[in-house]
Amino acid sequence: MKILSGLTLEEIEKITDELKASKFRARQIHNWIYLKSVKSIDEMTDLSVKFREELKKVVCISDTKIKMKQESSDGTLKYLLEYPDGQCVETVLMRFDNRANLTACVSSQVGCAVNCSFCATGKRGFIRNLTYKEIVEQVLTIQRDTGLKVTNIVFMGQGEPLLNLDNVLKSMEMFNENFQIGARRLTVSTSGIIPGIERLAGEDMQSTLAISLHAPNHEIRKQLMQIENKYPMPELKKTLKDYIAKTGRRITIEYLLIKDLNDTLQSAKELAAYLHDLKCNVNLIPYNPTEKNDYQKPSDRSIMRFKSLIEQSGKKVTIRLERGADIDAACGQLSGKAS
Repeated sequence: MKILSGLTLEEIEKITDELKASKFRARQIHNWIYLKSVKSIDEMTDLSVKFREELKKVVCISDTKIKMKQESSDGTLKYLLEYPDGQCVETVLMRFDNRANLTACVSSQVGCAVNCSFCATGKRGFIRNLTYKEIVEQVLTIQRDTGLKVTNIVFMGQGEPLLNLDNVLKSMEMFNENFQIGARRLTVSTSGIIPGIERLAGEDMQSTLAISLHAPNHEIRKQLMQIENKYPMPELKKTLKDYIAKTGRRITIEYLLIKDLNDTLQSAKELAAYLHDLKCNVNLIPYNPTEKNDYQKPSDRSIMRFKSLIEQSGKKVTIRLERGADIDAACGQLSGKAS
């Protein structure tokens, strides 16, 4: 039994060829899967009943299960999805009252090898990479369940996307070509995997690259992120400058604000100095509590002071809206487990 989710038009055409049906039927099936997000073959109402019955003998829509679904008080939805091998990941749909955008936060790995001290995912360790079809399936599951069309995708869920780059790039191609989501509406976030950034610089893509920096200097970043030992900030900056020069694209710097650790006046000065010659925007993320560490969220006054100091250096600075914290769906809170 073949699974339709994640198949390209050409792959669907092979199925219709085997059933001695036209390529036009393949296009209809393709549209039902990606643009109308049907849950069953019976919903493909412009196919004859006879053909639908033949189709059901050889294919099904999906083999991924929703193991758990939670809704936040702010409307954010978090899904725990189970793949056929029993492994689970979480994916999140974020809705904003004043925006038409519907943003899916997708996972790229089961677990994560980077093991940042503030992130729940890393506590599981690395289990396996997701295939591009499993990444695509996260968005299809959201669309099938809600009946809504996802407009933006961020690779900010579980895992380090640049350590599974082949599958991430293939899924991005699928999102662009099959879901008709513009490349500029796709964002890949990385902890700073230099070989992956160098490879992305050579790709002809218009997507946004986001860097999880989270610290103003080597010592603090080493405390927060073990990856700093392998790819330290000076080398990372050189790679980012090369990326910007090659692509002409502005990058996003993500900076997690933790009370009394990296939210100080001195931290703001050091961060501004590090970023001064990088073409970037800065996204500040107030810390979201997770188990197994003693980090705390800064006060609103401290957050606004930090924002103002970085803005004075000439950078555009935004504060990430907290979504889904009450269901552990906010930045750094995804664990991929039911309990």
